[in-house]
Amino acid sequence: MNGAEAILNAFEQHHIDTVFGYPGGCIMPLYDALVSRNVKHILCRHEQGCALAADGYARASGRIGVCIATSGPGATNLITGVANAYMDSIPLLVITGQVPSALIGTDAFQETDILGMTLGIVKHSYLVTDANEIPQIVAEAITLATSGRPGPVWIDLPKDVLLSEIINTEAVEESHQPASTAAQTSTATTAVDMILQAKKPLLYTGGGVHLDNAVTELQQLIQLTAIPHVCTLKGIGNAGKNTACDLGMLGMHGSRAANLAVEECDLLIAIGARFDDRATGKVSTFAPAAKIIHIDCDAAEIGKLKNVELSIRSSLKSFLAQIYDDLQSHSATLQASTAEWKAHCQALKRTHGFAMSANTVDDCGPIAGPAFVNMLSSLAPADTIVSCDVGQHQMWVAQYFSFATPQQHLSSGGLGTMGFGLPAAIGAQLAAPDKPVVNISGDGSIMMNIQEMATIKRYGLPIKIIVLDNQHLGMVRQQQELFYEKNYSEVDLSDNPEFTDLAKAFGMKALKVTHANQMRRGIETLFAYSGAMLLHVCIDQTENVWPIVKPGASNKEMIEGASA
Repeated sequence: MNGAEAILNAFEQHHIDTVFGYPGGCIMPLYDALVSRNVKHILCRHEQGCALAADGYARASGRIGVCIATSGPGATNLITGVANAYMDSIPLLVITGQVPSALIGTDAFQETDILGMTLGIVKHSYLVTDANEIPQIVAEAITLATSGRPGPVWIDLPKDVLLSEIINTEAVEESHQPASTAAQTSTATTAVDMILQAKKPLLYTGGGVHLDNAVTELQQLIQLTAIPHVCTLKGIGNAGKNTACDLGMLGMHGSRAANLAVEECDLLIAIGARFDDRATGKVSTFAPAAKIIHIDCDAAEIGKLKNVELSIRSSLKSFLAQIYDDLQSHSATLQASTAEWKAHCQALKRTHGFAMSANTVDDCGPIAGPAFVNMLSSLAPADTIVSCDVGQHQMWVAQYFSFATPQQHLSSGGLGTMGFGLPAAIGAQLAAPDKPVVNISGDGSIMMNIQEMATIKRYGLPIKIIVLDNQHLGMVRQQQELFYEKNYSEVDLSDNPEFTDLAKAFGMKALKVTHANQMRRGIETLFAYSGAMLLHVCIDQTENVWPIVKPGASNKEMIEGASA
């Protein structure tokens, strides 16, 4: 057995049955060994697509995603996708070929110092020098990627190592995951006491809840206590669908209701959230009247940006279960003492939440992005997975699409990667073949990785693609309108190709809608068709995302427009 065969043995041993890759010279021994194996290899059409598809697979499945590329440009093309996974704490195993060991450092053909380039975007990385170490390294890498705060781990393999014979062929047991960090009973008791003493408590949750498989525990806590709730972009769906005390997303494009609640609360309970600048605005003005409890599995995040009264490094799942048990006997007292606050937050939601006017849906006028997304939410099957690109449409989905779980909402949060949505949808569809998967994109984002339509065709994936087309880089245009004196610079995309023709060229059905009264027919047609289909939605070129907070400003300084 050689090093390449040892990699595939490790895949099988660790139940990795789907990988995303693109072959080339230095990784070719692995592809040679792949032919006779049961591992399903998905050939994407660009290495960035491989990394983003593996990311989408991991988000939708809860399992590790795997991407493979060759040395040099193959490896460097992975970098954006790996950085995307790192910023959003998504577990990836990244495997690249490298030039033969004797040529490392000689500027050989397709040589790059990929470990040096990627130090800041991985949890750990390996340059393998001995093929006998491969089984142990793969086991360690999988454990590192999936334990604690998840993230990508990179294994770089010189070609000669992949070809080298392995002497020790004994299987390596999967490394034991580190024991969960459980909150001390005294710390949990302090947290419960702070909650019971608060008159205006507020839950603030992020992507860590889903990553720790703690959604059920959070929803049970919300149901027990009825404490009002706000969330980050990655926390959308944490509270469940149609939850009365859920005020939705906070921050730059969050609801005024959510931002006002943060402004007024006297206790902020941050669970699996990292106080990102898009969520907090000017951090010194964030939750100014509140004591803060911060619960996270990563000690580095606690107190990094905001001083807290109580820091709890813990598994979120175990901590939420513990305080649920501790609060059960106090639920009536808690609900009574916070009744006025809850009524106030519900009034904020009615007045300052996201709502659509009926006359934006059925008339013959132009299509408004929020109205389209709102209707899509009402017509989509309940188990639909939405893979979103980056831009105005991403924020409209966050505002107007209702998700039952965060696992249904795939969105590039920390890195904001245009081109994320289409390959991520491919990964999600392969992870959940029986669920409808929709990629919602913009006319800017879709062009970033449009080559992956060929991947959809090759594997017969029934993915639905929606392109909200305003013929502009909409989010950039909006900021230029509001903050750069309408000095519109390089945002015109009116020369894009006809998207329905492009879809047909890739063997995909396509439909175009241009007026508000065509939206329902377009959406119903999209979901009625059994195969892949693109819906081209022409939207109002001047439509903006409201509300908006100017970058660097306080969240209380929200700017609202006619659609807010």
